[in-house]
Amino acid sequence: MQYDRFQQEAIEYIDQKYSVIVSAPTGAGKTAIAEYVIAESLKTGQSIIYTAPIKALSNQKFRDFQEQFPGKIGILTGDVSLNPQAQVLVMTTEIFRNKILDAPQELEKYSWVIFDEIHYIDNEERGTVWEESLIFMPKHIRLLALSATIPNIKEFSQWIESVQKNPLKIVIENKRPVPLHFLFQCKGQVIDNLSDLNKLLSSRSRKKFLRANRLQGLIDYIQRNNGMPCIWFVFSRRLTEDLAFELFSFDFLDKEEKEQISSLYNRLCERYDLAHEESAKRLFYLIQKGIAFHHAGMLPTLKEVIERLFTSRLLKVIFTTETFALGINMPARSVVFNNLDKYYGRYVRVLKVRDFYQMAWRAGRRGMDKAGLVYCRVNPRFVNFEQVKQMIDSSPEEVKSRFNTSYATLLNLYQRYKERILEIYPLTLHYFQSRKHQKKQAIELMQAKLNLLKDSGYIEDSALTHKGLFARSVYGYELILSELYEQRVLEELDEFTLGILSVAVVFEPRKNQRLSSIPKTSRGIKDSCEKIYESIKAKEIKYRIYPISKMPYFHLSKATQAWLSGMQFSKIVSLTDTDEGELIRYFRMAVQILREINSSTAASPQLQQRTSEVMRILNRGVVDAEKQLRI
Repeated sequence: MQYDRFQQEAIEYIDQKYSVIVSAPTGAGKTAIAEYVIAESLKTGQSIIYTAPIKALSNQKFRDFQEQFPGKIGILTGDVSLNPQAQVLVMTTEIFRNKILDAPQELEKYSWVIFDEIHYIDNEERGTVWEESLIFMPKHIRLLALSATIPNIKEFSQWIESVQKNPLKIVIENKRPVPLHFLFQCKGQVIDNLSDLNKLLSSRSRKKFLRANRLQGLIDYIQRNNGMPCIWFVFSRRLTEDLAFELFSFDFLDKEEKEQISSLYNRLCERYDLAHEESAKRLFYLIQKGIAFHHAGMLPTLKEVIERLFTSRLLKVIFTTETFALGINMPARSVVFNNLDKYYGRYVRVLKVRDFYQMAWRAGRRGMDKAGLVYCRVNPRFVNFEQVKQMIDSSPEEVKSRFNTSYATLLNLYQRYKERILEIYPLTLHYFQSRKHQKKQAIELMQAKLNLLKDSGYIEDSALTHKGLFARSVYGYELILSELYEQRVLEELDEFTLGILSVAVVFEPRKNQRLSSIPKTSRGIKDSCEKIYESIKAKEIKYRIYPISKMPYFHLSKATQAWLSGMQFSKIVSLTDTDEGELIRYFRMAVQILREINSSTAASPQLQQRTSEVMRILNRGVVDAEKQLRI
């Protein structure tokens, strides 16, 4: 294989036994470096861990590597465990972090860990997992870190080297093999440079009404200029579907292509047991015209069918949310941004530069396109010229620490370090990047969490209690589940109520999503949870701990009870206003929580037996993520 300059540089460092961090645009070819490490390690009998930030990317890498290295690949994601003793084990970063803290002896045989999308350390909700993984990773394991462009890569690599105590080489590539060309739809016109966009936005039209940015107008332009296939990014699940059906009058396929895509779609639907699903039937009308949509609210198997259709090059336009851009290898000739502002948890703002390019870099297929075409739909009511220009011309944001250690992590570390636990903070990226007052706040937060754990009976006489041993295994939901454990509520629950509880613990309602009536059998556990949660919340406020622990939400109780009773998935969807894909995701998250309870050394045989039974009846049919990977 002929490697590019940066790929060859990384490979030479790898051959010299260095750890390596690679910063390069999406689509530049970072995966080839990971494949080299895997191939060389397999030749010498070494074992490797490959971590990815999301389960969808883990699943894709598992499939890809399986084709390249048959029989040598396993996967472990919390709701999936296939061939876990394989020489190459794909896993989410959470699973890797948990192994480091819970069972470090299991990592002795591994010589490499590959962190894909390592800039995810900047993620506000989950970034701390990456930080903890890098701090406590066994020193005998070498590191290959892959990332989109990181402006502060030298600072970031210095921190990694300081905690790992192993030499780390940096490889930087700023150019893509396929350059990007930016175009803009504004006031009903398509413009191919920033200068003309500025003139248009600056002009004072005397017309009372300005032409709108019509979907059909831009699609016509893209089609006339040979811009298919096209990925159209939308920041609303419902809008991906609405826009797709808005194009229903278009037909992008000739007779032969229609026959090919219809045959492929029907075969895949049969294979994934989707032939009788209403959502699959509805989508077929679009598929025949070369159009599709893709978002997290869809059935996971249906999303996979769409991804496979896209790689066949028969789909010409796909409307999708931004998760389609994260690591999944789905390039197109054109990328469209339906809008340039997005809701970031607490507010709406113009897209961050890193987020913009994570999606924009999907434009342009190596070896097929001279340039990737990026179309930005500009609405002057929401963005101005300077914001657009800055987003395109600026470097991506620096990677910053989001360190906020969980209770479970603190308990695992306390078991190892006792009262020296606060000495760990100076090892963090947060300490490395922060000012004096920020360091002081971080130490105070760790101490406050430790004080709460001691005050609440998780730690006594410098050792973990039974409740503490239980809590160290259930990441993210430690306090509510451990208090239920201590009060023996978990022990007394039947399979249905335990299943309903496990879903309630992980469920996060949408804004303004209301709780409908719940089964009578669930009301007792709901009342117990509310009483316990108020006590937890009061303690966290007392100790000035933020963010406050998540409370259980019982919105899915009816649907969960029906599923546990054996009802078909197509029927339980009508019992909730949660999208079917989201429903499956929460069921799978519940399975992961039940696995963590089941594996706890503090769980009684009775509780382990009951959790095993709940997992068996919950993790079936479309919920069974392993089944999807076995197909």
